[in-house]
Amino acid sequence: MFINEAWAQTANTAASGSPMTGTILQLVLIFAIFYFLLIRPQQKKLKQHEAMLNAIKKGDKILTGGGVYAKVIKADHPLNLTVEMAPDIVVEINRATVRDVITPEVEAATMNIEKKK
Repeated sequence: MFINEAWAQTANTAASGSPMTGTILQLVLIFAIFYFLLIRPQQKKLKQHEAMLNAIKKGDKILTGGGVYAKVIKADHPLNLTVEMAPDIVVEINRATVRDVITPEVEAATMNIEKKK
């Protein structure tokens, strides 16, 4: 009696396909969605930030991670920048702490906002 039922169960699962295939397919699909929606955009953003850091040159105005605006005085070292935060205040900072390079357009827009206040 038990043997016949066991054979019948295995015959039904073989005909309908393995339930493990559906699970693996779902996991692969979830990973693909995470990759295209989360991982890939983050990698692109990181590459853009690294390119921005490598393109910093003397005379650029920057914003540090601490919120300090500064002007680059010397940028010949691959890891450090020498910046002027205020007249006669020169500091050496790590290049990785730069959050953004302030372009003239952004600076002009910021000045217009401050004037309106």
